[in-house]
Amino acid sequence: MPMLAFFLVTSVQVFYYLRYFRLLAFYKEKEKSSFREQAVSVIVCARDEADEIESNLPGVLAQTYRSTHEIVVVNDNSQDDTKYLLEGLYKDFKQLHLVELKQEALHIPGKKFPLSVGIKSAKHELLLMTDADCIPASEHWILKMQNAFQDGIEIVLGYGAYKRKKGLLNKIIRYDTFHTALQYLSCALGGQPYMGVGRNLAYKRQLFFRQKGFASHHHLPGGDDDLFVNACATAANTAVVIDKEAFTYSTPASSWSEWIGQKERHNATGKYYKSRHRWLLGFYLSSHFLFYPLMVAALFTFDWRWVLGVWGTRFIIQGLVFFKSMKKLGETDLFVFYWLWDIWMFFYYLIFISSLWKKPRNQWN
Repeated sequence: MPMLAFFLVTSVQVFYYLRYFRLLAFYKEKEKSSFREQAVSVIVCARDEADEIESNLPGVLAQTYRSTHEIVVVNDNSQDDTKYLLEGLYKDFKQLHLVELKQEALHIPGKKFPLSVGIKSAKHELLLMTDADCIPASEHWILKMQNAFQDGIEIVLGYGAYKRKKGLLNKIIRYDTFHTALQYLSCALGGQPYMGVGRNLAYKRQLFFRQKGFASHHHLPGGDDDLFVNACATAANTAVVIDKEAFTYSTPASSWSEWIGQKERHNATGKYYKSRHRWLLGFYLSSHFLFYPLMVAALFTFDWRWVLGVWGTRFIIQGLVFFKSMKKLGETDLFVFYWLWDIWMFFYYLIFISSLWKKPRNQWN
């Protein structure tokens, strides 16, 4: 019985790798028949992030982009030097558009209110989102992201990576980010877009208003990125940009408690996804969680050679997909211990399973 269950969960895992995850691993950008530079509004929300703005915002302001564009920065009730830093930057970058919020929005936790204000203040149809702690990978970030808005496309998903630093926590954060991206980017390429990340996400202004903004989940502190995309993304209106010049890099959490808090808030939104997406993710995550316990049980109750044969099949397929995907996303240093990260995911699921019912915190920064 354990061997049969182990074979079944392995089959589910292999299905996801061959049906979805290979699409990212072996992705090749299609040649576009036309190339145009469209007017773009970049939206950044900041709350007490003066240090991050000083380090990262110049990378957004100094983009090489010949067409009309603006950088809308919403200062959400900051108590530090954010206001003075922004005013100083405005003297040198006239495309910077400052929006100052001096009152809290009642009953709207998180950054949905300041983000909505930023979108309403934007002058252009194409909106490109990032965070104050993010810096574009190159001066061509705006150019690469906006170029995906071909006919019929209303949403563009990008990769929001984390900066590489020393230490185990940094590697765990970056592997978790890679693993999440492997799922949502691959599923989008497979015609099942279900989320995006606000660190690197673009959509059309008219889509935001047609969707009535964040009205359907305004009471939740999270979801301004993934729940919005989940509500309105389709196979026909969503594109993916997988180009190292179009990535963004964020400052990772510096402590375990900070990272766990971030993950609990982000994971809490998954239960509000459309039912088909909950099933899509649920089958993969549950089979992943059960894989190693069932493997151990099978080793004690069945011929070990058959067990290792089943494990080896998944190991080879997973290794190939991980290597190619990590190379695509610039995370190749994580590949050496990919098998160890895979085992770690069992404990990861145990740590964060409470996110399914635990009420998230209201902070967003």
